[in-house]
Amino acid sequence: MRILLVLLILPLISVVSAQAQTGPLRIEITEGVIEPLPFAAPDFVADNAQAAQYGRDIARVIAADLTGTGLFREISSNAFISQISDFSAPVQYADWKAINAQALITGGVSLQGGQLVVRFRVYDVFSNAELGSGLQFAGPPEGWRRMAHKVADAVYSRITGEGGYFDSRVVFVSESGPKNDRRKRLAIMDYDGANVQYLTDASSIVLAPRFSPTGDRVLYTSYETGAPRIYVLDVGSVQRRVLEQQEGTMSFAPRFAPDGNTVVYSLTQGGNSDIFKLDLRSGQSQRLTSAPSIETAPSFSPDGNRIVFESDRSGTQQLYVMPANGGEAQRISFGQGRYGTPVWSPRGDLIAFTKQNKGRFHIGVMRVDGSEERLLTASFLDEGPTWAPNGRVIMFARETRGEQGSVSLYSVDITGRNLRPVRTPEGASDPAWSPLQN
Repeated sequence: MRILLVLLILPLISVVSAQAQTGPLRIEITEGVIEPLPFAAPDFVADNAQAAQYGRDIARVIAADLTGTGLFREISSNAFISQISDFSAPVQYADWKAINAQALITGGVSLQGGQLVVRFRVYDVFSNAELGSGLQFAGPPEGWRRMAHKVADAVYSRITGEGGYFDSRVVFVSESGPKNDRRKRLAIMDYDGANVQYLTDASSIVLAPRFSPTGDRVLYTSYETGAPRIYVLDVGSVQRRVLEQQEGTMSFAPRFAPDGNTVVYSLTQGGNSDIFKLDLRSGQSQRLTSAPSIETAPSFSPDGNRIVFESDRSGTQQLYVMPANGGEAQRISFGQGRYGTPVWSPRGDLIAFTKQNKGRFHIGVMRVDGSEERLLTASFLDEGPTWAPNGRVIMFARETRGEQGSVSLYSVDITGRNLRPVRTPEGASDPAWSPLQN
């Protein structure tokens, strides 16, 4: 779905001057408790009657995106003194200060020749200034949610100084049926659970879907032939192909390299699992580990130079880092318990993991050298972390105890704050976050 981004030509000189005097509105994200920033997001002004509902819906999605981070607090429209009835009219800053709105988001929407056009501005209320430049998005009306997410990304970036993550998707395993007979199929959705689409049927078990760096392909493991095999699926066409493997082997736990042309995965032969790398263009594979232990769950660093993986070579399940072409591996996990499913952050500074200790499962993060380990969650079973595109939020699967136990998705900030359920139509596991969409 193509959405155009246009920079509105708006005066900036007075804005720069005002910000220079008072300092820009900015949330400083730290480890401590954060008081959410109050903001107002009135319905976007419709230029014609056909666009009125879009104006309301877009404002609601933007507000939900921002409040969902735990960094923002929306002020109810019941408290508004001013009403935004003209996108181009001057802002009555005093009226918004009176209700303690620190940020104000205004917008306009119109339907022109079958295209939905969305414009918006962000204001620092207490500085009497606009933050950045107004932007305009245009696309088919059915893409209104994407445009709302793009607006929210821009607002989030201007106030936090970090990249956004709202205009992204998540591929996951949708699960139905009783715990001892789960039916599993691949599904894809917007990051917030909207627009769910199914990519496979439930005729065979599927596991561990993983996005390509450009978000157009998904790797996953399927048992449709009775043994695990890796497939590559094109998200747009839903066409797929199997990755060839040697006779008598089983392949699983695939993940793309940052170049999108290489896949790293585990291969089991003769009861031993090692890590291999495959060039998708030539079909040539390379063995990266050779040990009598189980090595699996590989994940590339963002620069493609290193791989983190799990191994029981020390006697228990731990995390190791090695060069991308194999070689000596360095153990990085040394805490109590077992570590698995490591995933390198898009920023390159942290590694997320699953930890099992004293009968509890945790999602945690550590520095790439293993220092500063921090556990973010604890439950009967938390597993399979995946990073938001900006490296700020982690999504994972949580399963509840007992025969009637269910599995669902949650997200948490890397500070351990703002643990939230992610809505899905059925049970859900094995999430993988896409990069921001183009």
